[in-house]
Amino acid sequence: MSAAARPPEGGAFSPGETSAQRAEGRPAFAAARPPEGGAFSPGEISEGGAIRIPDPSRIRALCIDLDGTLLDTIPDLAEAANRMLESLGLARLDPRLLATFVGKGADVLIERTLAAAGRPATGPSEVGEVFTTARQAFFTHYDDANGVAAQPYPGVMDGLARLHGLGLRMACVTNKPGQFVGPLLAKFDLARWFEFSIAGDTLPVRKPDPGPMLEACRRWSLAPAEVLAVGDSVNDAAAARACAMPIVLVPYGYNEGRPVGTVDADGIVDSLHDLANWLALNR
Repeated sequence: MSAAARPPEGGAFSPGETSAQRAEGRPAFAAARPPEGGAFSPGEISEGGAIRIPDPSRIRALCIDLDGTLLDTIPDLAEAANRMLESLGLARLDPRLLATFVGKGADVLIERTLAAAGRPATGPSEVGEVFTTARQAFFTHYDDANGVAAQPYPGVMDGLARLHGLGLRMACVTNKPGQFVGPLLAKFDLARWFEFSIAGDTLPVRKPDPGPMLEACRRWSLAPAEVLAVGDSVNDAAAARACAMPIVLVPYGYNEGRPVGTVDADGIVDSLHDLANWLALNR
């Protein structure tokens, strides 16, 4: 689980502050601007998180990821995955390991969990008995666990309100199965900010395929360059890049266990609160 997922002992995070910043004595994110004398080089990320969208004034809407971006859902996903393993007579796994399996949807999470537990199973492309049983168990247990221990990340609540106040349209675009998306957004009173959600089973494809991003653009009648994607992983970035949509990432999510700074994106922002501040200054 990301170290920045929860406020540290001794006090809450400042708006936009991460645990790494606090440990190093660094200030919370300040809206990034290109350095004097030129723009950021491709792939360059300044201290605190630079954004290098060529023309932010064009941004009219945002496609925002759910797991690892809006909410820390690993405690619930891990509990459901471990209950699934127990139902198959297998040992529970460390939630920190399970966190690295999140990002490409429930079926991939199930496949990776079974493989790590020593019971690899044929995946959904060739549905096998073990996978089918495991999938039914996971969906049953996650239906019970969904939202029980999940928490919004710092800056999400006020960030969404500020983005809405800027007149930006928003959609939640996630690989999570649709039956879990609505209840989770409703529990944390997040649904009111989104015009619609595109879930992992809304279309025949999921991120990193650009299909979900393009579907959001179609519903809004906007070009990809007029929509900003916000996520936490290579799956979000690859989907955005594939349709020429600008993409910024948050550093506290999952990214399948890899450093978010290694992902090709247009910048890293410490929180949605800070993204809203940047857009307010730069649009």
